Amino acid sequence: MLRSLWRSIDRFSVQHFTYVINELKQIKVVHEQNRELVMDLLQSVAEIVTYGDRQDPVIFECFMEHQVLAEFVRILKISQDSTIEAPLLQYLSIMIQNMDSEHAIYYCFSNGYINSIISHPYKFDGGDLAPYYVSFLRAVSSKINRDTLCLLVKVHADAVVSFPLYTEALRFAHHEEKMIQTAIRALVLNIYNVSDGMVYEFISTPPVSEYFSDLVHRLKDLCFHLDAFLYDKGKMDSQKRRNGLILESDKIVDELYYFKDILNIGEPRLTRLVTETLLNGLVFPILFSLLVSKNNNESNLSAITSLYMVSRLLQVLGGRMMINNVAGVILYHFLNINVRVEGNAADGHDDVKTFSKCWNEMERIICHTPESNESECINGNYFGAGGENFTSNFKISCSNGKICSERRGILAFVFCEDHSLLLAFIFLLLFLTESKDHDCLLSPTMKLFETADLQTNDISTSASNGSTFIRFMPEILNALLNVLAFKQSSIMMLWHAGWCLQRLLYFHTDGLNGDNLLLFTTSYDQSRVSFLKELDGVWFDHIPDTLRTEWESCKRGLEQSSQYKDPLFMLELVLHQQSTSGKSSSYFAWKRMVDAVKAFILHFQLKSFIFKSVLIDKPLLNTISCTTNDSGAIHASDISSGSFGSNVSLASGIPCSIAFSNSEIRDIYIIPIASGITGKLLLTEKHPFSSRHGVVIAIAPLAGLCPRIDEDHPSWLHLRIREFDPHFYTSKARGNSLSMHDHLTDGRWTLGFPNTKACEEAHLAILNEITKQRSAVEYTFAPLLQCDLGLA
Repeated sequence: MLRSLWRSIDRFSVQHFTYVINELKQIKVVHEQNRELVMDLLQSVAEIVTYGDRQDPVIFECFMEHQVLAEFVRILKISQDSTIEAPLLQYLSIMIQNMDSEHAIYYCFSNGYINSIISHPYKFDGGDLAPYYVSFLRAVSSKINRDTLCLLVKVHADAVVSFPLYTEALRFAHHEEKMIQTAIRALVLNIYNVSDGMVYEFISTPPVSEYFSDLVHRLKDLCFHLDAFLYDKGKMDSQKRRNGLILESDKIVDELYYFKDILNIGEPRLTRLVTETLLNGLVFPILFSLLVSKNNNESNLSAITSLYMVSRLLQVLGGRMMINNVAGVILYHFLNINVRVEGNAADGHDDVKTFSKCWNEMERIICHTPESNESECINGNYFGAGGENFTSNFKISCSNGKICSERRGILAFVFCEDHSLLLAFIFLLLFLTESKDHDCLLSPTMKLFETADLQTNDISTSASNGSTFIRFMPEILNALLNVLAFKQSSIMMLWHAGWCLQRLLYFHTDGLNGDNLLLFTTSYDQSRVSFLKELDGVWFDHIPDTLRTEWESCKRGLEQSSQYKDPLFMLELVLHQQSTSGKSSSYFAWKRMVDAVKAFILHFQLKSFIFKSVLIDKPLLNTISCTTNDSGAIHASDISSGSFGSNVSLASGIPCSIAFSNSEIRDIYIIPIASGITGKLLLTEKHPFSSRHGVVIAIAPLAGLCPRIDEDHPSWLHLRIREFDPHFYTSKARGNSLSMHDHLTDGRWTLGFPNTKACEEAHLAILNEITKQRSAVEYTFAPLLQCDLGLA
């Protein structure tokens, strides 16, 4: 009986669907008492319609016949309980998302029901209604095409006058919840991809077009936040600052990639609108503030952040229009001002027209200075009124507030005393140089380092082509070489200066002149001396490992194109200015050793490039074996036959005493052992069943022991134990879960001997083994140090 009754009720039948619809129509008002019933009815409608769209066409005919969507609109209007809105939108979203039939989608978008639901006056104050509403909007946008988009807009006189799906969505464009922002952007891209001419006209007309201005304004705000982390004047930890920089930089990159998604749609009107909004709202204010004499920066961004922003924007967005406008502003002083591009714009090329507008804007903003009525001829070109004031008195403010130098236009940054600013600007130059999107009017100037005399259109070859930069190339190279030779430069600064130097020399085939060659050779010798000095340091046993690891890293870094180099280094350079000189902890000694090795590798590879010599071959590098497995801590390690807890012979053991913390004095034997480039000091206790063997109770690396006899107690021998573990530190640092402050203190052992003579003998025995280990280390990379690159 019950089974037959169950079979008689088919919840996906037309009869049951009709019953549900009639029940829904009986609802006159939605209140707290019938809210659950209404929700169940709405859910049943969504489930049955989704089933019918795929399995039973009759169900959807019933859906259209009874105009069920009109019931959804009616329920919204008669509801006294706003909590019904979220589930109603959720069920609608599910229903629309699962519709596959074009006929069903076309019907749902007809009759204005969807627009009525979109335009309903919801109350979004608090609660969780916004995510459901945005999800509904996104579901609708996922089903639009050229045939259905017209059903969601209101047209008057061949123009769109209303588009609720788009305008209501933009209200949530800058919502605090990231998921809502992402959904809105997906919705916007869905609309843009439809490629409807009237819709493009609607979204590019104020006030709707202000959406793009708001995006640029948001991008500017992110630049402020980034700048605040970069120049934090509080007590923020350097690691927190770096994490903050990365986080804020990622936000900027996300914004730029959204702009890129819009530009990739390829619609000319949309591309032009977005590009011009970016140029006028962000790029031009940044560039003009960097290039005008009074540095009237309306954004007040630091020069480093400004250069980073322009470089990142060009790297992510690219495009002929963006590249040419940026290049036009930066290279303004080297272009022939007598050539007016309006005549060339008649050929109809958009790039030429855009460059013409940019040129006029530069003349209006940069050159218009009422204080000067004179003009100056630079390289044979008249810059008009204000030219003398702009070029002769051009100054760039460094991050420290001082005036760097007075130079013409682009070269002001090259002669800046702020090395971070210098490298940031040269990177931007290199990026523009390597770009393939130059306009025909800019190409000769952008080929900065070619020596050939170029003839292109009306550009003056004496003033506007690469020869202008060739004239200053020795000074540019000299500025980079001074960064390399500057003793207080961080290793990060050196590596990026080396990268810039090699990229410049790659284009400038003439190489270094005599003075610059001497400067580089001096810098190379300094790096070699610092490298050799580490043989007397506490980490000499890790030099082979470090050398082998950093060799390939440096090589990859130098070979990297500016198209793929992360501009974030510009900001990180500002953070890497802390010197480790004079700090005695083994952690800082390790940092100095690694930096010395990195600096030497950089100079070695640059020297081989400059002198066209062959780099050291791979087989020779492989001889610098990675065999230093000592961690620096006093836990398990293996050397020859001795390891922690193992039995070793006491034949070479030296008897003494030691008192560990919170422990009584213990009689032990020390055994210093050097085997190749590894070396350990074993602490052993006599085996209880064998007088000739001992059990290893502790191990310390030979390197870094720095044995010292106590002046007041000549029978005491002090040893320093490296507690810092580079391998452990490196693995943890990748996850940013390790603080360097955990490694600033070294361990200390004090050994007591029967008399002064025994202490001296132990001291000498340890030094002899350390010398043997150091000699083995020297032997491993002797071919590298003896490699004569010559001055060919």
